[in-house]
Amino acid sequence: MTVIVYTLVSESIPFFREVSPGEFVLGREWSALFSEKKFGTLPLLTGTFLTASIGLLIAATLGLGSAIYLSEYASPRLRKAVKPVLELLAGIPTVVYGYFALTMITPFLRENVFHEMSVHNALAAGIALGIMITPMIASISEDALYSVPESLRHGAYALGARRYQVVFKIVVPAAMPGIIASFVLALARAVGETMIVTIAAGFRPVLTLNPLEPIQTLTAFIAQASTGDNPYGTIEYRSLFAVGLYLFLIVMVLNTIGLAVSRKYSSRFGGAG
Repeated sequence: MTVIVYTLVSESIPFFREVSPGEFVLGREWSALFSEKKFGTLPLLTGTFLTASIGLLIAATLGLGSAIYLSEYASPRLRKAVKPVLELLAGIPTVVYGYFALTMITPFLRENVFHEMSVHNALAAGIALGIMITPMIASISEDALYSVPESLRHGAYALGARRYQVVFKIVVPAAMPGIIASFVLALARAVGETMIVTIAAGFRPVLTLNPLEPIQTLTAFIAQASTGDNPYGTIEYRSLFAVGLYLFLIVMVLNTIGLAVSRKYSSRFGGAG
């Protein structure tokens, strides 16, 4: 990790001697590989969080719902059969999800819902991201829910609580630290994903919140620009490390926020996970 950080920082310093950090973070135009170069990362950042947010919304719904069902409603035999299948889904190569979004999700949405949708778009990429990170949320959240002491459940039932009240007012709050951890890890995974957004979302660095348009993410730019066409020592070459450092800092901040929120809920509920 130290070597990676050192490499990112050492290669980024010459870049920021030519491009101000303010322009890099707040600039609204990105054209690092064109003749008229602009290095504002807001379009890349917007595209990154647009696709990641769509993915997290889908994965949080499906993943937490699956976790609650497996932990609180499914029989032990069904739980043992389904959980390995969910974890197996996490091992599917992301390039498969990318082509699934491009060849299946986008055509379906264009034919049935959004006829004006572009071939490359943020929505299909976000849906594929959501499918990819659902097993992560489901597995971690299910472990957190399953680890809540049975005494809490028995005490609630003894007081006359119904099953849904026990689940949503006792078990879920007690497992909230683990659930939040699963959300943050899944979001960080979605933010750092490369192949899905590269294949399905496109290479158009525009500042937009329209999920039907092609966009470009931070990771997609790194994939596009790291093909060996940029000579060593050029500003285009160094922009790769600057974007990589920016992405590293974003993921670090997300993990720090997730840890702080998780600790807050843990102290409040004394929960598992």
